[in-house]
Amino acid sequence: MGGTRAVALLALGSFAMGTDAYAMAGLLPAIGADLHVSVSLAGQSVTAFTLCYALAAPLFSAVLARWGTRTVLVTALVVFVLANAGTALTGSYAGLLGTRALAGAAAGLFTPAAATAAVALVPPERRGRALGLVLGGMSAGTVLGVPLGLLVATAHGWRAALWLITALGLAALLGVAGALPPVRGAAAPSLRARFGALARPRVAVVVAVTFTQTVASLGLYTYLEPVLRRVADIGNVVPYLWVWGIGGVCGSLLAGTLVDRTGKPALLAVVLLGTLGGALALLPWAGAVRGLVLLPLVVWGAVGWAFVVPQQHRLLGRDAEGGAAAVGLNSSATYLGGAVGSALGGLALAHGLDPGLLPLLAAGVACAGVLLHLTAVPALARRDAGTGRPTTEHAHGAGAAEATAAGTPERNAP
Repeated sequence: MGGTRAVALLALGSFAMGTDAYAMAGLLPAIGADLHVSVSLAGQSVTAFTLCYALAAPLFSAVLARWGTRTVLVTALVVFVLANAGTALTGSYAGLLGTRALAGAAAGLFTPAAATAAVALVPPERRGRALGLVLGGMSAGTVLGVPLGLLVATAHGWRAALWLITALGLAALLGVAGALPPVRGAAAPSLRARFGALARPRVAVVVAVTFTQTVASLGLYTYLEPVLRRVADIGNVVPYLWVWGIGGVCGSLLAGTLVDRTGKPALLAVVLLGTLGGALALLPWAGAVRGLVLLPLVVWGAVGWAFVVPQQHRLLGRDAEGGAAAVGLNSSATYLGGAVGSALGGLALAHGLDPGLLPLLAAGVACAGVLLHLTAVPALARRDAGTGRPTTEHAHGAGAAEATAAGTPERNAP
């Protein structure tokens, strides 16, 4: 099977993960009513998913570090399918949290392995597009899978939506298990390699900025329904989830092309993060004019999903000694940020905060990420200039990606 078709299989798996991660945001009222808990408490099921993605997945990755890429991907999909079936069958809040945690760990195992495999399956000049396609699969899960899941839930209950997600995961499992070609190199870096990557200041800065972005974007998305109800008096959120998801798909796919053509992933990342902060800040004000709220929603979806692509590219291009470890670390930061954001949002709502204020708080976090980037990156550049070390980022990360795929370091970046 050719590289492009193989990457498409990985995107299918990402589609199932994206549907699972974000469908829960629209199902929280129904889940809360069925299990007799509040919406803010039901929202902690999203926290369980994202927290285990960020923290438990690296532990599983370390255990499976000697396994091949294809085996790791298949294992992750098996666990993912079983966990979602468990969520569909659960009758208790504890069962909900447990199965969501297991699904999150499976998604955390799959996503960085899929990103690493994608860049190894295509030529260097197409690696930005390959990453965009895999990450675009997750955002496609929001634009297609999430609204479809909500429609199914409306007609047949929230459990039917989880069975739909289970079926998507099973389809991805059969495709990856039956047709993915061998990929060179280990898909899962060890814990030592991950912590070693975090000890590098430039990697740590990229990961920290990713964390702030996802606290703002994914944390707020968890409570999009009460926010839209408050700021725009919207009862049916499905069309607005479509708009957010369409923006996400476009952003994910176009970001890879922009990185490949401009060769400036760091600049692209900070522009996207600043734009995210502006879109979130405008959300409450746009809600006052009928239909205008769609504009910040589509921008939020586009830049929120596009942001991941240049960040992953920067890590693959700079950290030649541990590209897979750095990408896995960044993926963990993505979902740790989502977990922190959803937990803080639920806590704020439980204590009586007006939901209309959540977008403003999220915008403040995004702006903090911009300030971190604008202060830390130049400081590191000055440090490297003073010591005579290279300071440029490699646009495509070809050396890192090849070294990751082959399991042999290639020193072309600090």
